[in-house]
Amino acid sequence: MRPNRLLVLAACVATALTGCGQQPEGEPVIRTEIGSGVAENDSEPAPAAEPSPTPAPAIASACESTTFEGAALTHCVADPARHRIVTALGPADGAPYRGFAAFAARRAADAAPVAFAMNGGMYDGEGKPIGYYVENGNRLKELNRADGPGNFHLKPNGVFYGTGGKWQIRTADDFYANVADRPQFGTQSGPMLVIDGKLHPKIAEDGPSKAVRNGVGIDAAGRAHFVISEEPISFGVLARYFRDQLKTPDALFLDGNVSALWDPARKRMDSGSRFGPMLVVEEKD
Repeated sequence: MRPNRLLVLAACVATALTGCGQQPEGEPVIRTEIGSGVAENDSEPAPAAEPSPTPAPAIASACESTTFEGAALTHCVADPARHRIVTALGPADGAPYRGFAAFAARRAADAAPVAFAMNGGMYDGEGKPIGYYVENGNRLKELNRADGPGNFHLKPNGVFYGTGGKWQIRTADDFYANVADRPQFGTQSGPMLVIDGKLHPKIAEDGPSKAVRNGVGIDAAGRAHFVISEEPISFGVLARYFRDQLKTPDALFLDGNVSALWDPARKRMDSGSRFGPMLVVEEKD
């Protein structure tokens, strides 16, 4: 995950966007400016020795394969009528899981079945969130409204959060101004992809930066649409899929290059990258 200092200096010279000084503390470690033409850095591979999860019960997949503008995508739907969403970072007595297998191995035998899960927000070199993060009603990280380089700081960024079956996405400034009660779950990432039905103003139609990317959007019926690309795509393609195909008024970029999906029903568990926070969609009892 963590690039060495020579790679950081080389990226600074190539982009001339952030200067060649030391990166500020708390900055996301695997990100690129939209349209810069500089791809996300290669992620640190996940440990090969992670324990295998307990086999999931046979349930229908909430995910489907699709294409948009020639790009292969996987689209998963969380429905408040049958699903709950929780965040997961790590056990209370240890470091972040950094992958689905470690998370699955620590789940209680009587835990609700997992419909699917995705990585959900940007993080530091230890896998800890760099923005707002709430798990089981406990705030582990405050809202981050700081300026800085990288996708996370490409304003407006946003927060995906919810309590019970009401899930929402707001820009960070909107969240700060209007949300007083702490939600049951929340994660901050950036940039926003769609804001009030319009694309993020700095997203190019099809910029040169391509990566495997994932995001989440909320439709008018309150369902959460999670999307991950199966091939490197631009921000523009992902954003238009949310706006034009899924009709989500608001959508949030979750990550790029380390994007991963766990879909137990289809026996898929991506394990090629180490990441931080997870968004876990569970079947209701």
